[in-house]
Amino acid sequence: MAAAAALSPLSGALLRRRFPLHHRRRLLAVVAVSPEAPAPTPTSPLPPPPSSPPRKGYFPKRNEILELTCDGLAFKGKGVCKVDGSNFVLLCDGALPGERILARVSRIRRGAFAEATKLRTLEPHHDAVDAPCPLAADCGGCKTQSLTYAAQIRHKYLQVRELLVNFGKFDPVELESSEPDSILKPIVPCDEIFRYRNKMEFSFGTKRWVQREWKEEKDEGAVKEEKIEGGGYSLGLHAPGFFDKVLHVEKCLLQSEPADKVLEVVQETWMDPALGLTPYDVHKHVGFLKHLMIRTGRNVSSGASEVMVNFVTSLYKPELLEPLVKKITKIPEVVSIMNNVNTSVGNTSVGEEEYTLYGKPTITEMLRGLTFQISANSFFQTNTKQADVLYKLIGDSAGLKGDGSEIILDLFCGTGTIGLTLARRAKHVYGYEVVPEAIADAQNNAKLNGISNATFVQGDLNKINETFGKEFPKPDIIISDPNRPGMHMKLIKWLLEVKAPRVVYVSCNPATCARDLDYLCHGVEDKDLKGCYKLKTVIPVDMFPHTPHIECICVLELC
Repeated sequence: MAAAAALSPLSGALLRRRFPLHHRRRLLAVVAVSPEAPAPTPTSPLPPPPSSPPRKGYFPKRNEILELTCDGLAFKGKGVCKVDGSNFVLLCDGALPGERILARVSRIRRGAFAEATKLRTLEPHHDAVDAPCPLAADCGGCKTQSLTYAAQIRHKYLQVRELLVNFGKFDPVELESSEPDSILKPIVPCDEIFRYRNKMEFSFGTKRWVQREWKEEKDEGAVKEEKIEGGGYSLGLHAPGFFDKVLHVEKCLLQSEPADKVLEVVQETWMDPALGLTPYDVHKHVGFLKHLMIRTGRNVSSGASEVMVNFVTSLYKPELLEPLVKKITKIPEVVSIMNNVNTSVGNTSVGEEEYTLYGKPTITEMLRGLTFQISANSFFQTNTKQADVLYKLIGDSAGLKGDGSEIILDLFCGTGTIGLTLARRAKHVYGYEVVPEAIADAQNNAKLNGISNATFVQGDLNKINETFGKEFPKPDIIISDPNRPGMHMKLIKWLLEVKAPRVVYVSCNPATCARDLDYLCHGVEDKDLKGCYKLKTVIPVDMFPHTPHIECICVLELC
C-alpha cells in the first residue's frame, strides 16, 4: 500500500535496530505519514535528487540549520520531515506535506527523533492555498489553513489508519476491504470550515508576543536570533509554547460573526487609560482582567443567535467593567454578560464566584431535537452543527432496537448530551462523569426536555473498584467518550468482564483510541486479560477544520 511504502523507513527491522522499544512506541504515536506524493505538475515540481548517497547513522545537532522535505503530517499536526539522503525524522510545526523548508533544529529527543522550527519555505507544498487569516502561521490554533480542505481531511484519515495499524495492531487489509464491508469508513467532512465554533476563550496579557526569527549566517556558520518589534498589553490567544505571552487578536474566523463584533468592541475599549483596566500579570500576580470568553447559542423559539460574554477577573469590581458592559449591550445578539471571579494564581477561566452583569445567566442551543441550557462554565460540543452529525452517527452506531427495552451506560457523559439524545429509544440511560457541575447540568437538561429515564451519577471512572456496576442493570449498549488520555486500565478490565453486547467508543484522540481498541479486541498479555470484542466499524469525523484534531466513532461487538 502507498502509506506502507511511505512509512517503511520507520518500520520493520530498520525501526527495531535503530530505536529502543520506548522510542519506537513514541515515534509511532506521533508519526502518521502521508501516501506517496502525487505526480508532479507544472505548479508542483519535484525537488532535485540528492547529490550524495544516504547518510546512514546521521544525527542533527541542536541549532543546526537544515533543508528538509516534509513527507506527511504527524498526529497533532506536526510535519514529518527528513534531510535529503537520510531517514532521520524531524517533527516540525507548520511544515506541510510536499513542502521543502529551511528549519532550525530546536530539540533532540534522545537520538530517536528531533524537533525543528520552520524558518521559511523553499518550495511550496502540493496543495498550497493562501490562508485567509493573517495570524494563521503564528497563532497555532489553525495549523493547516494553508492546506486545501480536501488535503486536510485526507491526511486526517491517513493518520487514523496508520495509528490503527501500528498501535491498534489491526490488519490494514481488513481495515480497508471493499466498501461497504470495510472497517475504516471514509472520513466525514465538515460542511462549514469557518465560523463553526460556538465558544472562544481569549486571554488578557501584559506581554504581547514578540516573535523570534532565526536566520542563517552562512559566513560565520552561526544562527542569529532577531526580534520583531512588539510588546505591551494584549488580548488574544496564548503564543504556542508560552503561558505568559499573548498574541493580539483583532478577529477570529472560527467564531461567529456576532462574537467577532464583541471582540472588536472590547479591543477598541479596554486599553483606554481613563478606564483603569489592567491585564493580569501571571508573574507578579497583580492586575484585574484575566480572560474573555464568548459563547454563541440559539433562541429556541426564533432560532436567532444568542451571545454570552463572560469576563474572568481576579476581583469582583463590577464598576470597572461597567463601561465595557454598556458598549457590548448595544450589540443586539448579546443576551448575557457574566463575571466569573477567579482569585487563584492559576490560569483557569472557571471562577469561584459568578455574577450576572446583564441579561440572563444561560443561553440555549438545540441538538438532535433537544434543548440544552448552557452556562458560562458548561461543557458543550464546540461545533454545534457538526455535533449534530456526530450524534446522529453515534445513534446509528448504537443500533438501538427502538422498542424501549435496552439499558444504555454512558461513560464520561459530560452534560449528558449523548445519553439524552438516545434516551427516548431506550429503557434507561445511566451516565457517569467526574465533574459535579457537569452532572448538575445533565440532570437539568433531562428535566428541561422532559426525560425521566436517565440517571446521572458523579464518579471518577479512573478509580473504579469491585463495586462498580452493582448499582445498575447489565448494559446492553455502552457508550464511552473519554478525554484525550483514553480509558484507564481498571475500566478496560471492567469492560472485558461485564461483556456488554455492543460498545460504541467515541474518541477525540486516535492514538489512545487505537491503544484501547487493541486492549478490548486483542487483550492485554501482561495483565492476563483476554480480548472479547471484534472491531466492526471506525468512522473518522472532522469536527475542527484547519486543526489537527480528529474525532472517531468505533463500534465493537462481542465475539
